[in-house]
Amino acid sequence: MLRPHDLIWINNAQSLTTQDTMPEWVTQQWRTSLPLVVRRDVQDGGRIPVGIRGMKRSQRAAGWVDEQSVVRCVTPESLIADPIALLQSSFVSLPPVQVLIMLMQTPWPWVWGVTGSCGYALATDIPVMHTDSDLDLVLRCPQKTTAEELAHFAERIAQVQLPCRTDVQVETPTRGFCSDRMATR
Repeated sequence: MLRPHDLIWINNAQSLTTQDTMPEWVTQQWRTSLPLVVRRDVQDGGRIPVGIRGMKRSQRAAGWVDEQSVVRCVTPESLIADPIALLQSSFVSLPPVQVLIMLMQTPWPWVWGVTGSCGYALATDIPVMHTDSDLDLVLRCPQKTTAEELAHFAERIAQVQLPCRTDVQVETPTRGFCSDRMATR
C-alpha cells in the first residue's frame, strides 16, 4: 500500500498526467528514471496522486499516475533502515544527514523516516540537498497519539543542538499534519 511521502518510479511516462497542461520544465527534465512523490489527495479510479520534483525548488507540479505503472517504491522509513548506508552516503557530511544519524541513536515509539530534499537525495544520489537544507521527517502514528507524546518528542529534539532546521509531518490513520518546526539552528 502506497502512502504519502513514498517515492515511486514508473515504467510508462504516458501514465503521468496533470490536471492542467504539463509544465514545460516537466517535459524537459522529468524521466522515468526519476521518482515521483506520493502526495495526499483523492485517488482517481486507481490513479495515484503524485508530486513531480524539478531541479529548482520552485519546480513542483501535481499529477497522477496509473497504479499498474509503478515498478519501484522507496519509503521514508527504508531510507534510514541501514545506518551503515547513511555513514557511507556521499551526503554524510551535510547537516540533514548528520541529524538523521543522531536521531537514529534514540529509540522512538513511532516508525519514522526522511522526506524532502534529504530523502530524495538519499534515494537517488542526486545532489538536491545542500548545507542549508532543512531536514523533513515523517512520523507514522498508526494508533492514537496524544499531544503530550508529540510534545515530548519535540522537547527531546529541542534538547539537542541540531545543525539544521527540522520539520516533522505527523501521519495518523485519519489525517496528516505538520508539527510546529521542531528545532532551529
